[in-house]
Amino acid sequence: MKYLFVNGILSELAKRAKDYRLAYPLTQKELADKAGVSLRSVQKFEKGLDVQLDIFIKIMMALDLADNFNILIPDMTDRPSTYLARQNGTERKRVRKKNDKTSNRTFKWGDEQ
Repeated sequence: MKYLFVNGILSELAKRAKDYRLAYPLTQKELADKAGVSLRSVQKFEKGLDVQLDIFIKIMMALDLADNFNILIPDMTDRPSTYLARQNGTERKRVRKKNDKTSNRTFKWGDEQ
């Protein structure tokens, strides 16, 4: 799915959602009622047509697939490095390189010694 364009992704999502709905098993009307959306919205979505994001989310929730959104966009505060920082009581901070002004370096051309 890495190289699919928007229409390809919509079609693939629609196919998978439809297969999941049929295995659930639910009719389009039952899914629409459970999701609180119109039957036409479910039909459009299953054809791979563009629907509003809130309709997509409601359909996924009705199919009990909303927990999979954590896979789609991971929670950045739920990373192993975050746990380590919390345990140590320290968080990583950016540090600037200290400028050493004590050295008296002067520029020399390559032919000068």
